[in-house]
Amino acid sequence: MQFLALLTRNTEKFADADFAPLLPGEAEQRRTLYAEGAVRQIWNRGDIPGSGMMFEAGSDADVRGHLATLPLVKAGMMDIAAIVPLNPYPGFGPKR
Repeated sequence: MQFLALLTRNTEKFADADFAPLLPGEAEQRRTLYAEGAVRQIWNRGDIPGSGMMFEAGSDADVRGHLATLPLVKAGMMDIAAIVPLNPYPGFGPKR
């Protein structure tokens, strides 16, 4: 099953300089999750500082477990705004 996770940087408590030391490790862990097949796609959000991540997982708990491995989440600098389970869109199926 696929899930869309929306993440937001906690910019009310942390300045850009606070994030900088953790960004290389964040990128590396995201690459690891991608290489393992847990993450399908990653985007930077265009509305606020943060990202969107498409997961392939068995449950919401699995997604939360993957997100918990991210350095910014561990440090409380990135908040999980939403985890949305996605179902296939039926409109592209066979015509009846």
